[in-house]
Amino acid sequence: MVLEQTWRWYGKADPISLDEIKQTGATGIVSALHHIPNGEIWPVSEIIEHKRIIEDAGLIWSVVESVPVHEDIKKKKGNYSIYLDNYKQTIRNLGEAGVYTICYNFMPVLDWSRTSLKHKCKDGTFALVFKPEVFAAFDLFILKRDGAEKEYSRQLILDAKEYYKNISAYDKQELIKTILQGLPGSEESFSLDSFKAVLKDYEGIDSNTLKSNLFYFLNEIIPVAEEVKIRMAIHPDDPPRSLFGLPRVVSTINDIKEITDSINSISNGITLCTGSFGAGNFNDVVKITKTFAHRINFAHLRDVSNDESGFFMEENMFEGSVDMYGVMRELILEEKKRIVNGRSDWQIPMRPDHGHLMLDDIFKEKTNPGYSLIGRMKGLAELRGLEIGINKSLNYE
Repeated sequence: MVLEQTWRWYGKADPISLDEIKQTGATGIVSALHHIPNGEIWPVSEIIEHKRIIEDAGLIWSVVESVPVHEDIKKKKGNYSIYLDNYKQTIRNLGEAGVYTICYNFMPVLDWSRTSLKHKCKDGTFALVFKPEVFAAFDLFILKRDGAEKEYSRQLILDAKEYYKNISAYDKQELIKTILQGLPGSEESFSLDSFKAVLKDYEGIDSNTLKSNLFYFLNEIIPVAEEVKIRMAIHPDDPPRSLFGLPRVVSTINDIKEITDSINSISNGITLCTGSFGAGNFNDVVKITKTFAHRINFAHLRDVSNDESGFFMEENMFEGSVDMYGVMRELILEEKKRIVNGRSDWQIPMRPDHGHLMLDDIFKEKTNPGYSLIGRMKGLAELRGLEIGINKSLNYE
């Protein structure tokens, strides 16, 4: 009995091939139809063709990550009802094609955000990092968002000024690119002007409104997911705090409780992302795992270090702030419970989430930030070994 070992693949444009992924030991693929614009229906024919490509390589398409939720749905404005109907049809089409787990998020405008995609670590590898003073410098002095200064402490503003005073023109452009132009899996990319425009469109939408819109969305889609036996898995906010004044409503244990309580259904589940939850020092990731184990439909496993300032960095496995042993143990215990209870969906798909850029990957012409080959293969091997050890110890208890 093992967690299903999966690997994120970005399709034919991914610099890592399916043949290489197979050599890592992963058996499942986490993928999406990235070429289809947000809000449009995924045709059955294209889903089946993507699935065929994966299966021809001797793998299975285990999880869709992601079916993007259109911004109009999140705002409940404009053409939201059309996009909602399209989303329901995509769920039906995925069920018809035999892909039964969908990861998605409800983060406004931006999903995951970092201030550097190539922070050099002490061991010579490179990691993704979020520094609050750098983010504040972008918001205050590059984007120049109206009212931004009200959202930062006096000390953070002083630190941001000091940082901005010393950066080069090149560093400034790299920061703009890092924050606005899209990371792997991001739904949109922006210029400074277009970003200001979409932020303005969220004026008047606070956390209560966004949460209400999320519950409306869930009440519409979960019955459809139940019909076609699909497990939805909402991804937590990354990082788990407001950015650019935008509300975030999937950041804490209380948020997850409200979401799962809103519809009591296995189809209304979560993606346990230890890195996203772990980026907030206020989150006890093991407690979240244990409390909502029965609703975990997918797992992203990585370690991060964090502090009270909002800083976080993606660490080597077992060297950060997340108790990876405790998380893995709870996932294994949950699988055992599911088998005893006769759940057909007993197996939890997990993937190594992000990895350090290291060894030969450092010199490759193209790698997706966080999604290089060797760093993630190292993470998968470590997770596999941890799982085997815990399983053996549980058998002796």
